[in-house]
Amino acid sequence: MACFFRRKIAAKLGRTLQQSEDVFIPALSAVPVFRKQQSPDFKLSINTLRSSGVLPSSGDTQQQSEELANRLKQDSVVEDISAGNGVINFKVNRKLLVEKMLEPFGKEDDHKFGLNSELFKTLKKGTTLVEYSSPNIAKKFHAGHLRSTIIGNFIANLKQSLGNNVIRMNYLGDWGMQFGLLGAGFGKFGCQEKLKQNPLQHLFEVYVQVNKEAEHNEDTMQAARDFFRQLEQHESEAVSLWQQFREITVDEYQRVYKRLNVHFDIYSGESFHQHGAQEVVQQLQSRGLLKTSETGVGVVDTSTGGDMSSVCAVQRADGTTLYITRDLAAAIDRKEKYNFDEMIYVTDKGQANHFNQLFHVLRALGHSWADRCEHVPFGLVRGMSTRSGEVVFLEDVLNEARNRMLHNMSQSKTTKEMDDPEDTAEKVGISALIVQDFKGPLHSDYKFDWDRMLQAQGDTGVFLQYTHARLCSLIRSNEGVGGFIFDPSLLLEPTSIIVLQHLLRYDEVLYQSSQDLQPKHLVNFLLKLCHLVASAHRELPVKGSSQDVAQARLRLFSGACSVLAGGMRILGITPVDKM
Repeated sequence: MACFFRRKIAAKLGRTLQQSEDVFIPALSAVPVFRKQQSPDFKLSINTLRSSGVLPSSGDTQQQSEELANRLKQDSVVEDISAGNGVINFKVNRKLLVEKMLEPFGKEDDHKFGLNSELFKTLKKGTTLVEYSSPNIAKKFHAGHLRSTIIGNFIANLKQSLGNNVIRMNYLGDWGMQFGLLGAGFGKFGCQEKLKQNPLQHLFEVYVQVNKEAEHNEDTMQAARDFFRQLEQHESEAVSLWQQFREITVDEYQRVYKRLNVHFDIYSGESFHQHGAQEVVQQLQSRGLLKTSETGVGVVDTSTGGDMSSVCAVQRADGTTLYITRDLAAAIDRKEKYNFDEMIYVTDKGQANHFNQLFHVLRALGHSWADRCEHVPFGLVRGMSTRSGEVVFLEDVLNEARNRMLHNMSQSKTTKEMDDPEDTAEKVGISALIVQDFKGPLHSDYKFDWDRMLQAQGDTGVFLQYTHARLCSLIRSNEGVGGFIFDPSLLLEPTSIIVLQHLLRYDEVLYQSSQDLQPKHLVNFLLKLCHLVASAHRELPVKGSSQDVAQARLRLFSGACSVLAGGMRILGITPVDKM
């Protein structure tokens, strides 16, 4: 394990500089590897030691590097120490590297590799509430909601893997004027029989029809307002129809979520917080924070200078509340109910100002925990369409990914015979969607590209799945060869060492992801692991080797397979073992 070596090097530094070894842990990092190029295993940043006061902040960093490197002595763990450009490089004993890195594999908890690292001891553990996906009721799951769903799922998985108690919440758009339109429209264009046959498709058609009519027909608009007023006044007929729409939609969404391997602990929604939103307005009023604009709108001053140059509207002129008012009520209610230590909202970057205002008003109300609320923004996906044209629904995208993958697999000469090719194609297709989405910074827009996404040889989800399936096949075909005991001296080839050096970085990559909540670090780590494993697979054959050599190589490949599968699951990808 990386922490064994990190701790040994830190202890050496502590003795030499007469400091606690803990101060050196943040300054030590595993060195990224490059194929066909030997590199040290760890590096120590001199600048980090200067900024933390361990070394003088003045003077030449290179000279400090060289002087400290000369004071450090080699031992049975560290076999080479050298000064680099503002760093000190450490190369650990090769046999010990193999032994310690592969030691955890073959045990029952090998899937926890890297997750018990001391790097995570500094992270605050507690209850994390993640709000994600959050589509609108009575509308089919739009492809635009894909990003929020898979990013939120990754964040929830990561937090849970690192020991947090995670609450996964889906905050549905289940209130507002669209229900007035839908209620009025259903009375005119709706059909209970069609609703049973294809619920969301029928509701979508009704919504489109009534919207079109409301544009030029004031009577339809008035009927919509009347229906929504009945809903707000809890008139039984209106509420019953609304509940039917909500239940149907959640059932349909759950079917799509199951395909994505996504689940939620709580399905909440705006409708839960109508009363709470009015209470928020009263609290703002009693604290003197609620002002009335010239148009009669209730606003809160969010400007830094208190000059009303920036305001947040919380109440319409007619006294009804707004989306942000219900969000304020929802946040306060969640804190009371779940006592979270942090709350993370995952939505597109267009809502950044909404969340800045939300957190500002919460703080103004005296809720200091608003500082522990965070908005994770993401960019737009351009050009997401299927063969039949511009896409509307996520299910169309999932079907297309599965069908294209099924076609690619049927054309490939390397495809293995499998029990359920459609299920495999579905899992691999979804992997491709996730990896294409996660490779870059979340806030960036990106262009959707079916052909590039489904390539087996590029940096794609297909390549991750192919590598995992290949490793599973290798392990299956050599059942009985592996064992808990292996000889580390039989894995000293550069190809083996470079895989192990890469695995040294795994806990650092997870730590980095936990800091900025970006999946790109983990995706790129796993893709590189797959490339290194492909080289090792070519150069280190198991078949035809002696029993001892085969056993050692199998341990290496089993370890890589375990880390790959664990990382994929954190990303929200279900690994396949045949492909």
